[in-house]
Amino acid sequence: MQNLQLDRPLVCFDLETTGTDPAKDRIVQIALVRVEPDGGRRTFTTLVNPQRPIPAEATAVHGIRDEHVRAAPSFSQIRAEVEEFLAGADLVGFNALNFDLPLLEAEIRREGGAFQARGRRLLDAMVIFHRKEPRNLVAAVRFYCGRELAGAHSAEADALATLDVLDAQLARYPDLPRDADGLHAFCNRGQERFVDRGRKFRWNDQGDAVFAFGKHEGKSLRDMARNQQDRGYLEWMLGKDFSEEVKGILRDALAGTYPVRQ
Repeated sequence: MQNLQLDRPLVCFDLETTGTDPAKDRIVQIALVRVEPDGGRRTFTTLVNPQRPIPAEATAVHGIRDEHVRAAPSFSQIRAEVEEFLAGADLVGFNALNFDLPLLEAEIRREGGAFQARGRRLLDAMVIFHRKEPRNLVAAVRFYCGRELAGAHSAEADALATLDVLDAQLARYPDLPRDADGLHAFCNRGQERFVDRGRKFRWNDQGDAVFAFGKHEGKSLRDMARNQQDRGYLEWMLGKDFSEEVKGILRDALAGTYPVRQ
């Protein structure tokens, strides 16, 4: 580190996982690089057996399959070593604040560890990147189309510019699909597992909608709607701050109509 002054250790870390939900997904690979104030470095990296199948959409991102982690240690077996590696250190990652750190904390907590981020300085290179190199439509037009966006934040100008950016992206990246179906799959990777955009309900192996969160996770929406006691929970959800899509699913279920996987 030539440009960052350290007064205590800094651990840079990255996780590969079974998915994107810190509350329920698991680590399949972890890497930590500990940098001491005197410049010394040491690294800890290992595959991790999540003790559950790795979804195909996760493998498509990081390339790690079930057979790769079959002989790897579980997180419970490495938890103490990970905590020792993190001891007394500040933390840095790329998108760590929104994803890696919450998931790492959840894994350690599940295994009875004492690690917590509170009291540490938390750095995120992605936050710096996005603040210093804006990722908005003005920046996209400049990058992909080589011009400034005239009339930014006028709805018509923004809509026309978005079409120009999309066309320029397709020209720039030959590996992108050239059809709407392919681009839909690219932009919504993993969404096929879920009933709604907010991912409150997912499809089970039988093609039924089940809860994907909370105390009823894994329970069938159909079964809950047919049970008088559980119907009260669905009615309670209707009065809470859920999306209109979710509320529509709930109203239909209470009326006896259930989502059908296409």
